[in-house]
Amino acid sequence: MRQILSVLFTIILWALPAAGQERAWLQVEAQPTLREARERARVYAAAFPDVNGFRLNTGWYAIALGPYTPETAAIRLRDLRRDRLIPGDSYISDGANFIRRFWPVGVDSLAITPTRPTANPEPPAPDATTTVLPRETPAEARRNERRLSAAERDLLQKALRWEGFYQGAIDGDFGPGTRGAMRDWQAANGHEATGILTTRQRSDLIEGYRADFAALGLGTVDDAEAGIRITMPTKMVEFARYVPPFAHYDNTAGNGVRVLLISQQGDETTLSGLYDIMQTLEIVPMTGARERDRNSFVLTGQNARLHSYTYAALRDGRIKGFTLTWEPADARRMNKVAEIMRDSFTPYGDKVLDESLGNATAGQGVDLMAGLDIRRPQMSRSGFYVDAAGTVLTTAEILNQCRRITIGNEVEARIGARDDALGLAVLRPAQTLAPIAHAAFRTDPPRLQSEVAVAGFPYGPALSMPVLTYGTLNALRGLNGEAALNRLSMATLPGDAGGPVFDANGAVLGILLADPEGARRLPDNVDLAASVPAIAELLSANGVEMTAADRAGKMAPEDLTELAANLTVMVNCWN
Repeated sequence: MRQILSVLFTIILWALPAAGQERAWLQVEAQPTLREARERARVYAAAFPDVNGFRLNTGWYAIALGPYTPETAAIRLRDLRRDRLIPGDSYISDGANFIRRFWPVGVDSLAITPTRPTANPEPPAPDATTTVLPRETPAEARRNERRLSAAERDLLQKALRWEGFYQGAIDGDFGPGTRGAMRDWQAANGHEATGILTTRQRSDLIEGYRADFAALGLGTVDDAEAGIRITMPTKMVEFARYVPPFAHYDNTAGNGVRVLLISQQGDETTLSGLYDIMQTLEIVPMTGARERDRNSFVLTGQNARLHSYTYAALRDGRIKGFTLTWEPADARRMNKVAEIMRDSFTPYGDKVLDESLGNATAGQGVDLMAGLDIRRPQMSRSGFYVDAAGTVLTTAEILNQCRRITIGNEVEARIGARDDALGLAVLRPAQTLAPIAHAAFRTDPPRLQSEVAVAGFPYGPALSMPVLTYGTLNALRGLNGEAALNRLSMATLPGDAGGPVFDANGAVLGILLADPEGARRLPDNVDLAASVPAIAELLSANGVEMTAADRAGKMAPEDLTELAANLTVMVNCWN
């Protein structure tokens, strides 16, 4: 009994105001419901150690800082308003209309001694302001759930969708899809999977959702130059420059997030060209889904260091869209951001990016397109079509270090056959090709010391057309007497390997081989080519029918250049 009286006496003393002390509060907000007021109090408590919440005699709920002496309250109000840490309409209250405290939880008395705040108050411990909610049975949780407003029910579905558990419509209807999403969220977070969220679980789910939004700074950006309005993560990117057709929003957080807005005049042909060009850029990794129709396209890309999403659409002669990039570690959250950006994307007006905008030098260079890095292959060599189906003969050197091989930049190719002893490979395109021309092979032995030419890509992707390098045929055997080789005298570069060797009539008399590996190198101006009989053996063994040359008379240089351009291709190795 004595102990009980002692506790009561202590509580009474604590509840009495200190003699001669007046109390003043900074009322910063008022909310119509207890739920909203508690959520806002929790937010303020993360920044201030003296947050209090009271029910008002009007039925609303106030959030206040204090209590202070009146002098201190005036100073505090001035400083916090100046630093924009509290709303501009905050004011000093004497607390006369405060009825009952709801925050901090468990403290009901109004009689707290006024104090002077420290100059730089330390934030409370993480759990100091956590609402302690009683355990709820499923029946109690369901009863509390029925009290949710339509907006609160929609918010729960949005939070479940953000977390990746719900894919249905945001309609506030807690049907089987929503219940299943709730069960999955509960199971993933170590709760009993009842399909009915408790008050605490709903609070945790929504707080996580809002925390993500706050960290991303998702907000509407209106780019008047591009004529695009879109929601983007404004805490991670900021406008950097215009390099038409792109508006660049570069990363500010050091985490790989980047946004491009696309805006240009065009038609279906322009859109198709943009679709192809985007896939040559480093910001669109090669692995990923691609979708295209007459008026729009979607490109996704994923590799070990970068993910991206690109959308563009043609409307009324204007192409507008966007690209979002991010690092793989942030894939869950940023995939949702991509969805939000797609849903919010709004092109407007008749304006597109003026081609004269920005610094003309910013987006120019061999390895740049409108300020963006162009993807470069690991290795480029030459090859040529050997039949009307687009089968390509090339050097086997290209196969030794590649995860992916393309004919040109876009056409995927698979290995149809290879002869490592001779150093040759046969590639078959993954899609149907109809080349303008294919090789016609010389069937009789070529004449020694005759003029020959190799068509190839000595400078790799720097040039889009093959280059002819002229020389002479010095021998019909290799340096060690190999019958399958011809010896040439000409000055070629590594990129020429795999190119066709033409005689003066335009017939193919061989394929240029790569320099041998190892310590032994060929002398300058000495090259080796596989002969037609060696090529025929490889092709016929793999079902490729060769065409015999029937040309007579020396071909004019311009005609040989055109022929070489029609049948010679760049073969690219990608990793």
